[in-house]
Amino acid sequence: MASKAMPSALKFDLIAKCSVTKARASTLHLPHGPVSLPIFMPVATQASLKGLTPEQLEETSCRLCLNNTYHLGLKPGQATLDAIGGAHKLQSWPHNILTDSGGFQMVSLLRLAKVTEEGVRFLSPHDGTPMLLTPEHSISLQNSIGSDIIMQLDDVIATTSPDLARMEEAMKRSVRWLDRCIEAHKYPERQNLFCIIQGGLNLDLRRECCKEMVARDTPGIAIGGLSGGEEKYAYCRVVDTCTDLLPEKKPRYVMGVGYPEDLVVSVALGADMFDCVWPTRTARFGNAITSTGTLNLRNSAYADDFGPVEEGCGCICCRPVAEGGLGITRAYVYHVAAKETAGAHLLTMHNVYYQLNLMRQIRTAVVEDRYPDFVKEFFAQLYPSKDKFPGWAVTAMKGVGVDLLE
Repeated sequence: MASKAMPSALKFDLIAKCSVTKARASTLHLPHGPVSLPIFMPVATQASLKGLTPEQLEETSCRLCLNNTYHLGLKPGQATLDAIGGAHKLQSWPHNILTDSGGFQMVSLLRLAKVTEEGVRFLSPHDGTPMLLTPEHSISLQNSIGSDIIMQLDDVIATTSPDLARMEEAMKRSVRWLDRCIEAHKYPERQNLFCIIQGGLNLDLRRECCKEMVARDTPGIAIGGLSGGEEKYAYCRVVDTCTDLLPEKKPRYVMGVGYPEDLVVSVALGADMFDCVWPTRTARFGNAITSTGTLNLRNSAYADDFGPVEEGCGCICCRPVAEGGLGITRAYVYHVAAKETAGAHLLTMHNVYYQLNLMRQIRTAVVEDRYPDFVKEFFAQLYPSKDKFPGWAVTAMKGVGVDLLE
């Protein structure tokens, strides 16, 4: 086990705590500037948020986005990243970047991958050539990318797997691989390595993993292996169990979570950071995220709807021209969404802004110690009546002292 604490290139200031739930508001000081938590991080897999320029992403108020180590390692490749001086320069992004380790591809590309103690053997989805991703190689790639937060390589299996022995093996291997990642990390004074809690839906395995990972004293901690199709009730139990065991003065990142109701409940359960491709991916199908639910603007019902995508939204698309926005209407998005890429670009800007603005509202509610009321208002807007509230959310919120149905 790594005995000495590694240097930290972040500072975590806890600003406020909800007096009822486990929600927190904090500021994460990273090498490329401060980030307000709780936060949703948009996913720029290939060093680009699909369809947006860096300036347009900045306009949404994003200050921390994700890149994918596995994909950047394939293309442009490590030599190019080293030559230009990392992903910030490659993608002209002056703010913070978090890179995943490539481990998630073990699940998503499993037909191409084989996991051993050494690492993960892949067949490249580009040309079928064999590749080996080890903890050391993952860290080396992330050192070349130069991201502000780097993730350990972990052994990821689907949460829906019934194989408890494999789940325990993956959890224990993730701990061993963390030690190898710590050893391989060349720049701990400027890049923050986060460990990843594994253990599937088994709460005893999660508790054991929390204990082992916390002992390694990494600058931040992620809860991984969720959002893989498991029941939301089980998801909430895992997050709730883990956050109880994590240190108060470190950021807590739940990986792969992005639906608005998931974010609102997960913050109440004590989590700070989230990411998901859903807001950008759903935009490419013509879907706009709003406070009353997701609207499919490819539907002909919007053909002559000249209102903004969402009334009162402050994103550049929805803001009137008189207020420095584009004044885009639902009718225009309907017109271009099916046949022009501009529709996807506009909705991507709107959806990312919506997610970031939701997190701002959450943070303000925590600081002002009115988060339980905020959650109730959020669900009341999203669902037509209380009997339509999702049972998992009602149960999870009741577990942290809030009755959504009262």
